Amino acid sequence: MIEQIKIRRPDDWHVHLRDGPMLALATPYTARQFARAIVMPNLAPPITTVAAAEAYRDRIKAAVPRAIDFTPLMTAYLTDEIDPDEIERGFRENVFTACKLYPAGATTNSAAGVTDIGKITRVLDRLQAIGMPLLVHGEVVSPDIDIFDREAVFLDTVLSPTMRDFPDLKVVLEHITTRDSVQFVEASGLNLAATITAHHLRIDRNAMFDGGIRPHAYCLPVAKRRLHREALRKAATSGNPKFFLGTDSAPHQKHEKESACGCAGIFSAPYALESYVQTFEEENALDRFEAFASEFGPRFYGLPLNEGTVTLKRCTGDVAETITESELCLVPFHAGETLRWQMD
Repeated sequence: MIEQIKIRRPDDWHVHLRDGPMLALATPYTARQFARAIVMPNLAPPITTVAAAEAYRDRIKAAVPRAIDFTPLMTAYLTDEIDPDEIERGFRENVFTACKLYPAGATTNSAAGVTDIGKITRVLDRLQAIGMPLLVHGEVVSPDIDIFDREAVFLDTVLSPTMRDFPDLKVVLEHITTRDSVQFVEASGLNLAATITAHHLRIDRNAMFDGGIRPHAYCLPVAKRRLHREALRKAATSGNPKFFLGTDSAPHQKHEKESACGCAGIFSAPYALESYVQTFEEENALDRFEAFASEFGPRFYGLPLNEGTVTLKRCTGDVAETITESELCLVPFHAGETLRWQMD
């Protein structure tokens, strides 16, 4: 039995760090485990300019403990009116790493997102020309579409024609939740990849209704049937370089999750690697964990691999029911559970 694994220091290719006091709480958890992270731009107001991204990057760096080397990778929030020249300038000045497509109304702070993919064709053409990645929240938002079908419909009605019209566009389909997405990514060219979260590897939609409404298992895209979770586990542990780590860790206060209209998001950052590695162990794929966590992502983005290492040891550890700091109180993923691995 393997008692510990040492891997190249990994990266998180999708994380929400928020702002203000929440930024100060959440950032050290991500920085402790990951060397770099793609930071989501859905603040209020959203990050749509180079100046806003630079200022946000500075606030993130100020929240990182001094002893930790961590690089936030900034993204531009796409709107119907965003200027392609501003995006290109940010990319060439190494401020923007990628652009984020939120369909308007799809998730937290997405109201300013894109209302119709046809309104950003100039932007997509520019991204394709300069080799800048497009990061996609892959759901349609029509109330006529069942929430459990929104990802599959997005593939057919939005992503498939977009990939056809922009064949050289580099795309990351983020936080995939369905067998449909796994198959779509596998069947597409090398310019399409996908991130998979720790929580979508461990929960299916039953988790939201286990003995009652479980708001801390509610996220967007919402967890699906068990057959979809099994497809995600197979993809993540397959060794296919088109699938890599992206936590989509999304902190919300406990009372905001447990309200009459609770927020979507799971705060997985404190125990992300421990959760992922437990899944890989269960799938008899510990030998493939380093590639998924530390190699496939940077290679897709065209970035160097990290030099340092992290060690995970087989050692049981209890996850706290809550994480509190000042007036903030959050419920982490795996709250109240015992995990079999711990980061050294």
